[in-house]
Amino acid sequence: MAPTLRITGSHCPKQWLNFVRNNHKHLILELATGNYIGKHLNIILMGASGNGKTWLSNAFGIQACRQHYKVKYVRLPELLDEFILARNEADGSFRRLIKKYKKVDLLIIDEWLLTSLPEEHTLTLFEIIESRLKTASTIFCSQIAPEGWYEKLGEALVADAILDRIIHDSYSILLDGEVSMRERYGLRAKL
Repeated sequence: MAPTLRITGSHCPKQWLNFVRNNHKHLILELATGNYIGKHLNIILMGASGNGKTWLSNAFGIQACRQHYKVKYVRLPELLDEFILARNEADGSFRRLIKKYKKVDLLIIDEWLLTSLPEEHTLTLFEIIESRLKTASTIFCSQIAPEGWYEKLGEALVADAILDRIIHDSYSILLDGEVSMRERYGLRAKL
């Protein structure tokens, strides 16, 4: 078990302090308390590949689990595959899946809009986001800022509706590092 440090009434893993040294330390430590989940707010983590978005989102997820919240981590391509398969079933699977995801207190979506989406996926994404609005929290891990999401979502009206439901109730954190975490801590770094 990692050493912990007591910060504003919650336990925060010591490794977080090394990570957050130059990355919005005050905000990240506040978010580690989990208060944003109770308020149904979101987090947008942005940065290039290897800058620690997945690591930080999973750290938030683990912290939320310790606070007895229901947490689910999923990559956007896998999430959309699951919903598209359910949508093609005639047995109500899609609506049951929407209800299942609505019950998750903190949904972590990695690889958010890494590629452009076809219209069917954009509409499915709207259904997911709409169902969780003001009832649950989501962490979005993206290599691009929300301004670039419009292009990836395609359908202008639906894209606008999706972004309207996300960005106004979200903390945004840009993780910018000169060296990828994989490069810094990978096998080659140890040689």
